Amino acid sequence: MPTAPAAARASGATARRLALLYFLSGATGLGYEVLWARMLTAQFGLSIFGIAATVASFLVGLGAGAYGGTRLRGASARRALLWYAALEALVALYALALPALAAAGGPLLDAVAGSLSWWQWCTLQGALALLLIALPAAAIGASFPLVLRAVPRSAAALGRIYAINTLGAAAGALASLALLAALGWSGALRATAALGLLVAAGAAALAWRAHDAAPAAAARPAGAAGAGDRAARAASVRLLLAYAGVGACALMLEIAWTRLYGMVMLRTEYVLAIILAVYLLGTALGSALAAATRRSLLLAVPLAACAGALLGLWALAPFSTWLQAQHYETLYGALACQSLALALCTLPTTVALGAWLPALARHADAAARPLPGALLYAANCLGGAAGAVLTVALAIPLLGAAGSIALAAVLMLALGLLLGAPRALLAALPLAAAAAWLLHALPAPARLLGEAAAGSVVLYEFEDALTLNHVVEAPDGQRTLLTDLQHMDASSEPDAVALQADQARLPLLLHPDPHSVLFLGLGTGISASGSQPWTGLRRSAVEISAGAVQAARTAFAPVNGAVMAQVAVVHDDARHFLAASPERYDVIVGDLFHPDLAGMSNLLSVEQFGRARGHLAAAGVFVQWLAINQFDRESLRTVLRSFQQVFPAARIFLDGAHLALVGTLQPQRDAVMLRANLDHLRDAAAADAATGGEGAATWLGRYWGPIAAGIGPVQSETRPVIEYRLPHLRYADSGAAASLADILLELLRQRPPAARAAEQLGVGAEDQAAFASAYAASELAVQSWLAMLEADPQRARGLVRLAYEANPQDRWIAAALADDLFDAARLDGSLDAPGVLERILRICPAHLPSVRALWRRERGRSDEAAVLARLRALAPLDREAAAIGVRLP
Repeated sequence: MPTAPAAARASGATARRLALLYFLSGATGLGYEVLWARMLTAQFGLSIFGIAATVASFLVGLGAGAYGGTRLRGASARRALLWYAALEALVALYALALPALAAAGGPLLDAVAGSLSWWQWCTLQGALALLLIALPAAAIGASFPLVLRAVPRSAAALGRIYAINTLGAAAGALASLALLAALGWSGALRATAALGLLVAAGAAALAWRAHDAAPAAAARPAGAAGAGDRAARAASVRLLLAYAGVGACALMLEIAWTRLYGMVMLRTEYVLAIILAVYLLGTALGSALAAATRRSLLLAVPLAACAGALLGLWALAPFSTWLQAQHYETLYGALACQSLALALCTLPTTVALGAWLPALARHADAAARPLPGALLYAANCLGGAAGAVLTVALAIPLLGAAGSIALAAVLMLALGLLLGAPRALLAALPLAAAAAWLLHALPAPARLLGEAAAGSVVLYEFEDALTLNHVVEAPDGQRTLLTDLQHMDASSEPDAVALQADQARLPLLLHPDPHSVLFLGLGTGISASGSQPWTGLRRSAVEISAGAVQAARTAFAPVNGAVMAQVAVVHDDARHFLAASPERYDVIVGDLFHPDLAGMSNLLSVEQFGRARGHLAAAGVFVQWLAINQFDRESLRTVLRSFQQVFPAARIFLDGAHLALVGTLQPQRDAVMLRANLDHLRDAAAADAATGGEGAATWLGRYWGPIAAGIGPVQSETRPVIEYRLPHLRYADSGAAASLADILLELLRQRPPAARAAEQLGVGAEDQAAFASAYAASELAVQSWLAMLEADPQRARGLVRLAYEANPQDRWIAAALADDLFDAARLDGSLDAPGVLERILRICPAHLPSVRALWRRERGRSDEAAVLARLRALAPLDREAAAIGVRLP
């Protein structure tokens, strides 16, 4: 028989091993949650409803499992550990089977999609999440009461166990991200499941060594109510309901913080993992601190939770402006620094939330109403599930993310009173409500973005559970649509308008006779305005952001030609729409977006390109636009390979800094198609408008040859690549410039000679000379851009002049030359000299700085009205021109 010291040492060793296992359980549990959320996002498209469905289903399972575990009577430590091992193993085996289940169910879901509206699709998403996730999550939740049965019952033990598991979950949030990047979704799931099986084996080994006797229960306080005391049961139910409310508030905070801090920190996959890890780390720290003290915390906890949430909301603007002002050499340096700053904003609240469970268990014991800690945990999880649903369905659409945080802060204070806090807490409630009212509105972009939005005013704001949209107006009157604050969708600047309109021009020009076009993404509607020369065209657009649709119809109508009256807009996710719609289109346009933002890379995947291909008519054209300054060379190669896998005859066109990936069902001669297209238009004016005034040769000169990206990985929904590479570009200015230079050099190297390009395009003999000049001009323009990146401005200017001589019709070449001449004249003081501005405007009639300077020069002269009309036609939203125009006769 072991001596008492030996038994104590053995018990301590067992406790340490169990603590390690439960730490790893937390890591695997959070890893499963993240990976299952990724599965649903890939299946249903990027949607906060998908995230909420995953979280809610996971929490429902945890809560139900924890409650079920409390119903297990008379289990010894050995039996509890055996159950724990079995459940961990079952969850791991389920995870291993899940990729096959997802692959088998994908075609069935696509078949069902056609008969469901988007809202029905979201409901199906929730039902499937509940079916696929809640059951294994219940097994994970049941492990909490089972582990508690293997240790002596006390509030301190409860706090330590909860802290260890939550700390493991914080590690799992980061580890799952690393596994996704290294192994892909299936590989990451297998690795997580392997760790789960190791945990199961370890728990079984501990059970083999454990004593059969159940752990001793703590003595019940004198005067404790009997099991039949109805008043005591009612009080316990009220306590459980109130703590469920705390869980709802906690999830409201988590989702709203993810929205707000994800925006100001740029919502990449890395940042979302950091936010979750910081949240869980604070919760673990709070639980550990509460376990280490015997003092009642029921006054301090709700006060700290409320005050921390409100202070964090107040600090959002300075936090954001500080972030914008920082410069980092690496992404990891940025994340480390931002994580510390984020912790300062959120730790007071998350520490209080973590401390609440052991503090409440201690209070319940002291009040002679002992409640199993696992029962409190179950109530909190079930409340969190309800809170996740209510946040996305009601709180954020009605109050916004900032208002949701303010509401959660006040509710936590009120719930503290119901959970046994001293009545002195009541005095803080009016102060909290007043502070919440003052802070409930999201600060304007000018306060959040600092110098990047200095002087701007908000014309329009819209927030729902999917997106947050702002239309901001700069001091000069130009407008920008912001989605999720920093994602600049489009601008009303004249050059930006022309570039956006080109996104429709090129795809439509490459179809011989288009009758229908589908825009995957609407933005401001300016892209769709490029389709207006084609009369009788049936225009459709898929846009998930209701705010963007409204902005396109109102704020951007002056620059999109009021095209929205001609566009049928479907409020839907692009993936669901393509899965649900049976229609085929002559032209499909994939809009520009930031590919490094969380979830957006799915739109550049093999699967998404395949869906678009399935909706092309016989001679259909699909064009996906990319901004090359948002890519490094390897990431761009990955996207090019993905596109070519779906469209083997794919080729590239380059328009300014935008790359067009052109896919057709069969190889075609684009010059032949373009000529047929222009012949179908009603007159020469329409044909000129269709090319944006640049002529057919200019567009053919932007041809860059077939895709040649070599052998390597492709972007897949189950094997993501680019979202883990691209965020690095944002934190190294020299690295970004070097990456862009690498891309330009590769484009120049792979471009076919002019004669071969003419043959590939099918350029007719009568057009050979014009094509050769335009082809040479576009290459010279890229060489000029490269020279500028290499800090050789003199060579860059010389190349621009040569490019203009080769093709003066190219808008971007003419604009670059006009910029150079304008800057030179301004520096030497000759801008107002006779003929200088007129010469620049002969080169580039749409050069806004020259038109504005000419108008200012002509004030009070006979030509003022004519020049003003020219300025207002070029820049309809120019504030100064509009104000002066009112005073003209």
